[in-house]
Amino acid sequence: MARPKALVTGASRGIGKAIAIGLAQAGYDVAITARTVHPGEQRENTLTVHGSDTRPLPGSLDETAEAIRAAGGEALAIAADLTDLASIGVLGQQVLDRWGGVDVLVHNGRYLGPGMMDVFLETPLDAYQKFFTAHCLAPIALTRTLLPAMLERGKPKVITITSSAAWKTPPAAARQGGWGLAYSVGKASGHPLVGTLAAEYKGRGLTAFNVQPGSVATERNLITVRGIGRDLVGAAPPSAIASVVNWLVSSPEAADLSGTTIEAQDFCRERGLHPSWD
Repeated sequence: MARPKALVTGASRGIGKAIAIGLAQAGYDVAITARTVHPGEQRENTLTVHGSDTRPLPGSLDETAEAIRAAGGEALAIAADLTDLASIGVLGQQVLDRWGGVDVLVHNGRYLGPGMMDVFLETPLDAYQKFFTAHCLAPIALTRTLLPAMLERGKPKVITITSSAAWKTPPAAARQGGWGLAYSVGKASGHPLVGTLAAEYKGRGLTAFNVQPGSVATERNLITVRGIGRDLVGAAPPSAIASVVNWLVSSPEAADLSGTTIEAQDFCRERGLHPSWD
């Protein structure tokens, strides 16, 4: 039998990489996308208008693809930028041309840049546009391209990796324990896609979920926290979030939760989905 297909955005590192590998281990062929294709590529990584950081981050599409193949899956790596809708259109069409469609679509990729950790009066207006494009318009555009074929394949599943920043008040100002308004606007704008899809296509077998990962020990988060002389305490491993995604795309019980937001860490612990995570 042909293996089912999945597409995971933002899969060069962190949660997206873990999800892609987890799906491959569960029997999927996985298309992956991000900006970083090869190890060591430099990007502007700063989260604020104060300063610049062009250090290469760990992770790349090459490395994720290798791990997918090691798990027995076919890997389709396609570079794309969520702030560039033209590249998102190319991404969707290339997946259709290669595989004819996917069964699982995971919107994990995000824009991180100035505005993420800037206070209100220091946040440039174009930051809002970039966060909105990456978190709202790009997932909508990609879903529009892929959804007809997903529905034809039967029982499609769409997952958005969301954030409590979409609806919660920051505990403090940006860079003092909180986050910038541009990040909240971006995450909030991407949140309703799941509920709309779940309501409109329930009769055709579609299930859709927002997954709120909480604090996760990604490569970027570890570097950021250590850069200010602190340790990342109590954060979940990315593989714990991946185990929740695997449950949502495989368990018959998941249909009852379609259209809702899953608090991934609580969900993982309550169901014992990642026994090695203490």
